[in-house]
Amino acid sequence: MSEFEMPKKFKNPKKNGPFKQLFVMLFSFVLAGFIGVNMYLASQPPIQHLEDFKPNVVTKIYSADDEVIKTFTAYKFEKVDIENVPDNIKNAIIATEDKNFYHHHGYDPIGVARSMVVNLMTGDLKQGASTITQQLARILFLSNEKTFDRKIKEFIVAARIEKTISKDQILEMYLNNVYLGSGAYGVAGAAQIYFNKPLKDLTLAECALIAGLPQAPSVYSPYNNKKLAIQRRNQVLGRMLKMRYITPEQYNAAKEEKLHLNPNPSVYSLNRAPYFVDYAMNELEELGFDETEISQGGYKITTTLNYKAQKTAEDAVVKALGSGGNRQAAVFSFSPITGEIYVYVGGKNYYKSQYDRVTQSIRPPGSAFKPFVYAAAIEKGWGPNDMLDDTPVNINGWRPHNYNNKYRGKLPLYMGLTLSSNVMAARLIKDVGVRSVIGVARSLGITTPLEYDMTIALGSNGVKLYEMTVAYGALANGGFKVKPYAVEKVETSRGKVIYQAPKTRVMKVLNLNTAAVVTAMLKTVIERGTARAANIGVPSAGKTGTTDDSKDASFYGYTPDVVTGVWVGNDDNSKMGSVYGSTIPASVWKSTMKVLVEKFGKSDFDYPDIELKRYGSGDAKIISDEEALEAEKKNEQSVPNIVGDVLEKEQQQQTTNPVSFNNTFLEPAAKPQPQRPVLKPVEPLNPPVPPLPRMGN
Repeated sequence: MSEFEMPKKFKNPKKNGPFKQLFVMLFSFVLAGFIGVNMYLASQPPIQHLEDFKPNVVTKIYSADDEVIKTFTAYKFEKVDIENVPDNIKNAIIATEDKNFYHHHGYDPIGVARSMVVNLMTGDLKQGASTITQQLARILFLSNEKTFDRKIKEFIVAARIEKTISKDQILEMYLNNVYLGSGAYGVAGAAQIYFNKPLKDLTLAECALIAGLPQAPSVYSPYNNKKLAIQRRNQVLGRMLKMRYITPEQYNAAKEEKLHLNPNPSVYSLNRAPYFVDYAMNELEELGFDETEISQGGYKITTTLNYKAQKTAEDAVVKALGSGGNRQAAVFSFSPITGEIYVYVGGKNYYKSQYDRVTQSIRPPGSAFKPFVYAAAIEKGWGPNDMLDDTPVNINGWRPHNYNNKYRGKLPLYMGLTLSSNVMAARLIKDVGVRSVIGVARSLGITTPLEYDMTIALGSNGVKLYEMTVAYGALANGGFKVKPYAVEKVETSRGKVIYQAPKTRVMKVLNLNTAAVVTAMLKTVIERGTARAANIGVPSAGKTGTTDDSKDASFYGYTPDVVTGVWVGNDDNSKMGSVYGSTIPASVWKSTMKVLVEKFGKSDFDYPDIELKRYGSGDAKIISDEEALEAEKKNEQSVPNIVGDVLEKEQQQQTTNPVSFNNTFLEPAAKPQPQRPVLKPVEPLNPPVPPLPRMGN
């Protein structure tokens, strides 16, 4: 060997090759990182007042007046001291969730390494390796999303928790706050919901079942899958045996124990406005929240509901209809200015029928549809004081009758609405055209298909309570339509606002003067017409509606600040007897609105002054069908004008008969009659108000 030749022992490239150097460097880097992380976590300060922390353990829905109206599933929470928690529960939780709980400082390095290997092999975040302390950090301060960012925060918060309170205190807080499915928060709540017994009375098998729930509460809930819950329980028992918390005899006995669940866990639920909550849940889902996130996210959801008025409406419905029987009712109230929903009653008893009669039921509104006919007439140039015949009419074989065949001769247009004259509404739709009436109804918010038929003037076409109320809202708001909404704000358990309702969007759908004239006319309906029973002592407008044989009765009315619709009927469309729009619906409307208008005072509509000229007319004359037909054949006016005050006399008659002129009476003519020429407004005794401008496109 020359003096320049290297010794043979230095010629093996495998011992000092690049792979070994890379491994040494990587190991040194990991070791340095591990030491650095430990030093950083050890330097974290404790959390102030952690012992007093009270998290929002369950999502709650609140009314606008700060009443809790919904907690999800069978919500139950009870705080228990660690000394009162059975050893079987503590041991089962530790064996299942964190076997090294009493030996680490908030995180488990071995568990972290194991989860990293699994996650790298699967290419996904399949395993979290969270200790009990880390889980507590997530419950109290963090979200459930599986991200590396959240994991880093979890390490830091867990280290701070370990420096703040003892291990037993950590375990106590965890056992009191962990979500265990079916609405149970904490082990004491779970004992009540699943087994209907105090925590101290649980058997070993029952403790093991509860301890198996934190990993996937809904999956392992015995109410969702009893077989899977038992399998999970037995896994927990196996871990307890492996860690020598129980003996083989105890293990075998617990595995064979039958499962005896609480038959009525819903006793702990809270749902004080169920139809409204369903509507709000649908709205939340449209906003991007899913049901699991809502129910388990610990959110505070503030809604627009006025619970005081809601309870008043519900009580008024039950008082009027009784708690039993087939008769149903629905009530819907909202702000025509902001769109906030104040009252939402979809039926008499949610637990017997979840069918929502506000947004799902399609029923004929009767005379409550007439304001749309009058609105179309105003748009066409009619004025409220223009004269029109309240006499029998035959329109291509359609011969509508007034209630009890009462007719009054010539009347101002507004009195036709005040007294709910069927024949005047028929004459109007003949003059303005069906297409114009449908156009007005559509623009106001009626989306239900409408038949191209003149009988829609008397409310023969089915519509939804929701749509009718929205349409009346545009009349209340100067011709501007708004979309009702239920959810005002969503906050996390830490108070961070993650959703705030945007400013209400409004749409111009009707001329201001048209809304003003129709409102002035509808005010007379409450003041001295068919809806006097709905008078609440503040400026308001509205219209009754009753269909043939009283199968449906409704009342829609509004003030400048609130609009409310009420429907009463039977789901099977059977007759109700003596129920009219001016009876139960008007009464429920009055009770509800009295509460809703409290904060608004007696504000009047900010509309142009509309003069409704006082007009004297003859007493209503009752004629037979034969007389009506003969009058039409002769094309003569059936009832002469006689000086008198028709309104006062009609009010006296309505004392014994609470409804007038709401029912629709349809029958075929004896033979087809020739079509009469299109009506033109009859000159009144006093000059009418100037024609109003038509609605723009």
